[in-house]
Amino acid sequence: MSQPRSAPAVGDAFAIGLSGLCLAHCLALPLLAGLLPLAGAWAGAEWVHWLFAAVAAPVSLWTLVRPTDRAAGVVVLALAGLTLLFAGAAGFPSHELETPLTVTGGLLLAAAHLINWRRRATCAHEA
Repeated sequence: MSQPRSAPAVGDAFAIGLSGLCLAHCLALPLLAGLLPLAGAWAGAEWVHWLFAAVAAPVSLWTLVRPTDRAAGVVVLALAGLTLLFAGAAGFPSHELETPLTVTGGLLLAAAHLINWRRRATCAHEA
């Protein structure tokens, strides 16, 4: 019998989904911008980048930074991803690096959640 999913596992799944949406936003919407002026306006809106980063941060912290079972490497990977997401949203160090920083940050964050999800699944099977 399979065990019901715990809140952290659901949080990891949610965070991975958010990272996927962020990647779709960063990679697909600029392509659509050439075809759809409305999508171009949305893709270029600064508030969208800040919204994704602002939602990703508390979900990641809630899921990854728990005193009972946190893994330092996973937390460091997630913090690096979040840092790059916020740097991309701020256009730091330059506007030209916004997309590469955001994509790299999203991939690092998704990787941290995937590792955390698998780590918890392994711990649950061993218990």
